Amino acid sequence: MPGLSLTFDERYRAIRSRDVRFDGQFVTAVRSTGIYCRPSCPARTPHERNVTFYSTSAAAHEAGYRACKRCLPEAAPGSPDWNLRGDIAGRAMRFIADGIVEREGVPGLARRLGYSSRQLGRILQAELGAGPLARAHRAHTARMLLVGTDLSMTDVAFSAGFASIRQFNETVREVFSLAPTDLRLRRRSRVAAGHGEIDLALPHRTPHETAGVFAWMAARAVIGAEVATSTSFARTLRLAHGTAWFEV
Repeated sequence: MPGLSLTFDERYRAIRSRDVRFDGQFVTAVRSTGIYCRPSCPARTPHERNVTFYSTSAAAHEAGYRACKRCLPEAAPGSPDWNLRGDIAGRAMRFIADGIVEREGVPGLARRLGYSSRQLGRILQAELGAGPLARAHRAHTARMLLVGTDLSMTDVAFSAGFASIRQFNETVREVFSLAPTDLRLRRRSRVAAGHGEIDLALPHRTPHETAGVFAWMAARAVIGAEVATSTSFARTLRLAHGTAWFEV
C-alpha cells in the first residue's frame, strides 16, 4: 500500500516539500505544539525529533493531538489505499466514507462487517491506531456542513450522524479546538443555494485531472439518469425519502 508503507524519512521529505499529493494519506503530529497537520501544511516544518506520523486523523486525535486550524487536515481527501484494501479495515473505511454510520450507526457498520462493535473497535485500533474512526468522520462531515451551508446547528448535528446536540458540540470542540459557532465563522464564499439545495466544496487532491474525469464520465453516462459534459457531471438519485439530484 503506497500511502501506508512509507518510511519515516519518506514522509518527512513529503512534509518538508509540502507535497499536496500526500494529503489524506497520513497526518503529521507535532509533540511540541500538540497539533496534527496535513503533509502540505504551509506552517514551518517541525524538527524531526518532535514528529510522529499517523495513518488517520482519528489516530492522532486519540493520541491527544488537535487539528491544525490553518490547514484543516480533516478536510483532506482520504487515502486511495482504502479503495484497494480488501481487509476489514479497508472495508470499514469504505463503509464509513459511504455514510453507513450516519444511517445505521456504529452497530450497523459492525453488523455489515460481521463483527460486534467491540470487536470492530479492537480491529481498527490495532490496524490504524484508532477505534472511533466513525466519530472523526462525523466531525469532518459537521465541519463541511458548518462551513459550506446555512443549515441550523441542529440540522448539522443530526445530518452528520450525532445522537445529540451535546455530543455534537463536545466532539467538534475536541477535534478542532473550536466551538461549532466559531467554525461557522470560517465559512467559505459560495454561490447562494436555492430552497432545498446544498452547495458543498468536495475534498480533492491536487494535481487533479478534472478534464479526464469528466471525459470518462461522459463516455459512460447512463441515459435518463446522468448528464455529463466536458466540465460537469449530474445524476438523479432515488433515496429512501424521495428523489434527489446532484451536479459536480
